[in-house]
Amino acid sequence: MRGVNLSQLGVPVGPMVRVHGGFANRMYRLDTDQGSFAVKELNLGDRRWSYRIEDVFRFERAAFAAGIPMPEPISASDGMLVHRWVEGEKVPEAPVAEAYAFELGEILARLHGLEVEWTETATEEPASRDWPELAERAAATGQPWAHELASRVDAFLAIAHFVDTCERPGPVVLTHKDIQPWNLLARDSRPVILDWELSGMLDLSGELGSTALSISKGPGFDTVEPAIFRSVLDGYVVGGGTLPPPGPSWFAFMIGGWLGHTRWNILRCLAGVEAGTGPDLALSHESARNGIRGLPDMFTRLPALEALLA
Repeated sequence: MRGVNLSQLGVPVGPMVRVHGGFANRMYRLDTDQGSFAVKELNLGDRRWSYRIEDVFRFERAAFAAGIPMPEPISASDGMLVHRWVEGEKVPEAPVAEAYAFELGEILARLHGLEVEWTETATEEPASRDWPELAERAAATGQPWAHELASRVDAFLAIAHFVDTCERPGPVVLTHKDIQPWNLLARDSRPVILDWELSGMLDLSGELGSTALSISKGPGFDTVEPAIFRSVLDGYVVGGGTLPPPGPSWFAFMIGGWLGHTRWNILRCLAGVEAGTGPDLALSHESARNGIRGLPDMFTRLPALEALLA
């Protein structure tokens, strides 16, 4: 982060330290005489969409002022976000406690009740259909997961069709859009929500389904805990929210987001160079492999996942 002026954060008491593990951007911790800060360098080079930094920052400030448990937003610019550092325990990719899930549902209900100006409408670009070409390029360049991708091309085309044709019942809400274990902390066993830069308008069923599923399962789909899934929904109702009707739309957003994320990482791997921003190349390979294996599995389990809504 050469040339970045962070003097408004105080006098540093040590060097800024990279915090590894981000799936899209790069994070650093800066300790100064005014406290500790999370400095996020946004990847603006090859993102699938542009960040709405000013709108997101306004949404974050409103959420923080309303008491939503999250890091305090400090500043935002075209390429950098700064928040006050929050200490807490990392949330593993495993079923959380029912009380944690219930409170997260309550938090979502409060978040969706905020009145924040947002000019963007909820739009999704059509899912890409270039999976045969990607498989050919992966084989030609000797990617370690090329054979697996080639064997699943038909599945990825079917997934893309599902994402584009699945009916969303509404309502559309302004929300976080990316509540996953790696975007959560546990502080005194209670939720803290991180990484708000993808916030925007989303069909409510997609937000609830993605959130409830992500914190009620392990790395695969063999350990989904129905009671924890339901706890998110119970908390949402107790918090004043109304549940949308059951159906596949609850999981369409999560599947579509994972599909796009997998393709993006495949393209980074096909480029074969260590980019200056975004995830390291090794992490892109891991994300590509996980998507190639996990997405078809999730897609075949849709009927069982819909049964969680009963």
